[in-house]
Amino acid sequence: MSKIVIIGAGMGGLTAGNLLAKKGHKVVIFESHSVPGGYTAGFRRKGFYFESGTLSFESSPVVFSAMKEMGVYDKIPFVRQYSRFLTNNLDCSLYKIDDWRKALYTAFPSEKDNLDKYWAEVDKMLKLYVALGKPRNFIQKIIFFPNMVRFMRMYRKYEKMTVTEFTQRYFDKDSELFFLLKEMGYPDMSASVVAAALIAFIDDYWTVKTGMQSWADVLADNFRNLGGELSLKSRVEKIVTKEGAAVGVVCNGKEYSADYVLSASDYKKTFLTLLDHKSLLPEGFLEKVEKAAVSEGFFTVYLGLSLPGEKLQEFMKLPHVMYYDLKSGYDLYNTDDKDFFEKCALWLYSTSMFHEGNAPDGKSSLMIQSPVPHHWMNNWGNGDREVYKKLKEKARKTLIQRASAVIPNLEQYIEFEDAATPLTYERYTNNTDGATSAWSWNPKKWFYKDGYNIRVTTPVTNLLICSCWAHQMGGIPTAIQAPQKCAELIK
Repeated sequence: MSKIVIIGAGMGGLTAGNLLAKKGHKVVIFESHSVPGGYTAGFRRKGFYFESGTLSFESSPVVFSAMKEMGVYDKIPFVRQYSRFLTNNLDCSLYKIDDWRKALYTAFPSEKDNLDKYWAEVDKMLKLYVALGKPRNFIQKIIFFPNMVRFMRMYRKYEKMTVTEFTQRYFDKDSELFFLLKEMGYPDMSASVVAAALIAFIDDYWTVKTGMQSWADVLADNFRNLGGELSLKSRVEKIVTKEGAAVGVVCNGKEYSADYVLSASDYKKTFLTLLDHKSLLPEGFLEKVEKAAVSEGFFTVYLGLSLPGEKLQEFMKLPHVMYYDLKSGYDLYNTDDKDFFEKCALWLYSTSMFHEGNAPDGKSSLMIQSPVPHHWMNNWGNGDREVYKKLKEKARKTLIQRASAVIPNLEQYIEFEDAATPLTYERYTNNTDGATSAWSWNPKKWFYKDGYNIRVTTPVTNLLICSCWAHQMGGIPTAIQAPQKCAELIK
């Protein structure tokens, strides 16, 4: 039996804690926040429930299998999440990929030839992804091998190409279709996952009916029942090493010894801030970590509405609405555009449309989100609180006003309102710049050599990564697979 310390009680930390405690190891998780969950947490204000970060997940076979292994699957009310895509020319509720295909052809008949070419290539990707996902017996595995070869050939072909570059092959860069199709998935993600993103977003998108916090709470309770110790409001200050190996942590001024230290926290802070002896790292490693790009942060408006659920559903149709009014000048990389929120894409999300208990009787919960440029407007005022408040207030009001195109007279229904910037998310999750999905998805900026493998080992012996930071393109599935690999390594 080993003594194991885990830094962070997000999905990665909680999964690792459950798997290792189940194997009989002595495990303690230190979490700086007052509740478990990390980016898969939520909160209530005046009876309205909101998600703190993550709204949904994909790769359900990976997630559900892990929950069953931990014996908690039946305690978590997983539900499918469907989305509505709304623009000036298109209004489509997405239940299957063909809905998206037909909507594009209908809305843009003049682009038929270009759409034909685009879908011809995307369909090749889709067929390979579907073939790889099927259960296989021995005979099927033999038949499967050529598909794997073709898949890897396709993957390598597009691995270092961005989705923007891929889309520009088929559509004029000033066209509406170019703008829409390059926005599917994370900004400038690798074109190798275009098909995977479509499958995930349309055919395999899930959430938790009662909110992500209830999922984190189930995992936390199960971990405690297995004998694990979860210490909240406990920020780790240092990772302690001896003779080249991690041997414990310092938390709240007290040292805790361990045979293994698992970081489910921000990768950058793990090495740049927490590790006691930087000399253990290879030459150039710290510089590489410091310069590595992270995924985009979000600005979120939280609204408690006096609007009855059935009326909100009449306006939104589905709990998740992706709204693009296609204003010119939108540039996610322009940090100095003071009018950014007048042009950006925005997403509306209602937790109460999944479960009426997520809002008081006769009322509704609503979130309005948009990805924002890194360090927008001198990183939201460069520490000047008054500038920060003014920028935050302007962004909040602008998104509410623009969301009124989906929910008429939205302002008159507001009973509660708040907002979060990337700095807010960084404060509560410790993720650098409020990164929503670990490293940047842009293949030109990858920290790892490829976006395929999950890497849990580090240059420091017995210091492992058990979160989505173990993979170039993070997310809940990776935050579960990384702990599984850690549990395999620790006997």
